[in-house]
Amino acid sequence: MNAIEGREQPGVAAEGNAWESFRGWETLFALGWTVSIVFVAIDDEHPVTAKVITVGLMLLCAAGYLLLGRPAIMEDDGNSRRAYAYVVLIMVAFVPAALLVNTATFGLFTLCPQIFMLLSGWRAVTAVLVLNLAPLAQFRFMSDVQPLDVLYHAGTTVIVITFALVFGPWIARIIHQSQERANLIAELEASRAEVARLSAESGALAERERLAGEIHDTLAQGFTSIIMLIQAAQAQPDPTRHLELAVQTARENLAEARALVAALGPVQLDGSTLDDALRRLTVRLCEETGLTVACSIEGVSRPLPPSTEVVLLRTAQEGLANVRRHAAASAARLTLNYTPGEVAMVIEDDGGGFDPGTATGYGLRGMRGRIEQQGGTLTVTSAPGAGTTLRITHPGRAE
Repeated sequence: MNAIEGREQPGVAAEGNAWESFRGWETLFALGWTVSIVFVAIDDEHPVTAKVITVGLMLLCAAGYLLLGRPAIMEDDGNSRRAYAYVVLIMVAFVPAALLVNTATFGLFTLCPQIFMLLSGWRAVTAVLVLNLAPLAQFRFMSDVQPLDVLYHAGTTVIVITFALVFGPWIARIIHQSQERANLIAELEASRAEVARLSAESGALAERERLAGEIHDTLAQGFTSIIMLIQAAQAQPDPTRHLELAVQTARENLAEARALVAALGPVQLDGSTLDDALRRLTVRLCEETGLTVACSIEGVSRPLPPSTEVVLLRTAQEGLANVRRHAAASAARLTLNYTPGEVAMVIEDDGGGFDPGTATGYGLRGMRGRIEQQGGTLTVTSAPGAGTTLRITHPGRAE
C-alpha cells in the first residue's frame, strides 16, 4: 500500500484500523470461545466422544484464528486468501461441532463479528447465514424432535443472525472510518513534512540571496576600490596616497568579511550612527576618485531599526559604487531626509545616465529586492546624457 492506502508513515501512530489500537475484541473472542468450550465440556445430554470431538474442532478453530484470522484482521487484509481460508476453516470445523453438541453454537457470538471484519457485503452475510442455519440441519435426522427444542434453537438462531446483521455492518463501518482517519493523519503528516522541507529550502534560498547581496555590496565593491586605487597608484609618480587608501580599503574589507562570517552588523555602523556612516562613504568616494561628492542630512535625525539602517547603508554603498564605476560623473550628492512618517534617501549624479528599462545586472535588482522586502520603494530616474537619480523611501519608524 502507499501512504493513501494506509502505509505507516513516520510520526504517525501505527494503526491501520480500529482493531489495531483497541484489543478488547480479542478479549471478547478469548472469553467467548473459552465459555463455549466449557459449556460443551459440562453438557450432560451428549456422549463423551461427541464432546471430545467437538472440543477438538473448536480448538482447531482457535488455532485457525491465531494463524489465519488474526493476521488478516491486524493487517486489514479483508477479502484476501487468508481471510477466505479462515472462514472456510471455521465452517468446516465449527458446523460439525455445532451439529454434534448444540451448546457449541454459543461461539457464534464471537465468530459472526469476525466474519464482518474479514469479509464485506454479501460475502459476509452469506457466511453468517451458513454458520447460523447449518446447525438446524440436525433436526432433520432426529426422530424424537420436540417442538420446544426446535423453537428454542430457531429463536436462538434468529437472535444471533439479527445481532450479526445489525452489529456486523456497524463494525465494518467502524473499521472503514478508522482506516480513513489513519490515512488522513498520514496524509497530513506527509503534507506537514513537505511544508517543512519547502520552508527550509525557501529559508536557505533567502539566506543565500541575502549573503549574495551582502558580498556584492561590501566585499566585491571593496575589491573593486582596491584594484582602482592600485591602478591609479601605478600611473602616479608618487603612489603613496593611493596605496594608503588601498591598504585602508583592504583592512575595511577584511573587517566586513569577518563581520559576515560572525553574522554581525555592518562594520560602518558599529559604534556610530547611520548619518556618520553615510558621510564616511561620500568622503571615501571623494578621496578615491576626486569627484565632488556632497552629503546632507535633512530633518530631525533619529535612530532606526538595525534592519532599516542596514538596507539604507547597503543601498548607498551600491548607488555610490555605480557612480564611480559607470556614471563618468564629475559630481554626486547623497541626501538623507527624515520626516515623521518615513525616511527618504536620494543619490544623484551628473554622469552619462542610462535607460532604466534596459538595465541588467545584480546591482539594481539586489537594491530593489532588499528595499521592497523591508516595505520600501526604489525609484530610478535616468536617461542617456541626463545623469541618474535614485530615490529610496522607507517607512523609517523609530527603533
